[in-house]
Amino acid sequence: MNEQTMTVFIIDDDVAVLDSLTLMIEQAELNVQAFHSARAFLDYYHPGMLGCVVLDIKMPEIDGLHLQQKLIELNVPLPVIFLTGHGNIPMSVKAMKSGASDFLTKPVKRDKLMTCIESAFEECKNWHIKQTTRQHAQNLLSTLTDREMEVMKLALDGQANKQIAVELGISHRTVEIHKSRVLQKTGVDNLLELARIVADTAA
Repeated sequence: MNEQTMTVFIIDDDVAVLDSLTLMIEQAELNVQAFHSARAFLDYYHPGMLGCVVLDIKMPEIDGLHLQQKLIELNVPLPVIFLTGHGNIPMSVKAMKSGASDFLTKPVKRDKLMTCIESAFEECKNWHIKQTTRQHAQNLLSTLTDREMEVMKLALDGQANKQIAVELGISHRTVEIHKSRVLQKTGVDNLLELARIVADTAA
């Protein structure tokens, strides 16, 4: 993944601000999409889009703080950078407590905004990598049968083959076969690597 696959989504009801920010970000050779309202952005967004949101606070219909909460409810993984001319300390505290990446005031210096966008992109990339790893791990474990899952869990709990055999009422040889199939299906060589896959599903 590179920055060209990431997009800066600007949301501001001031057309002049949208034009200025769009030009600023395009000059940095980053992808950018501009929206005059929160509703326009929500209508445009679909799962899978990566990048960050540069968001005004005071907007008609849905303001910036309400949109931030909406994005949280929808599990939208885009870090939010607030950029407003109407900010105050209570607003900034509320925004940051809700997970905002940064809270900036207008007018903003280009270097400051670019630094915040780079940081937000990195945050989004890390989230994407984590999600991809988790999905891969879940896909691997989904190939296991119920019995293989039982054997795997007991093995990862530190139980020896004989203990597993007694607990499940199967032979020692059958346990060995199940463990071998678990390792084969998940593409690992040992229980330590298998434990990492299981841990990835909960990451």
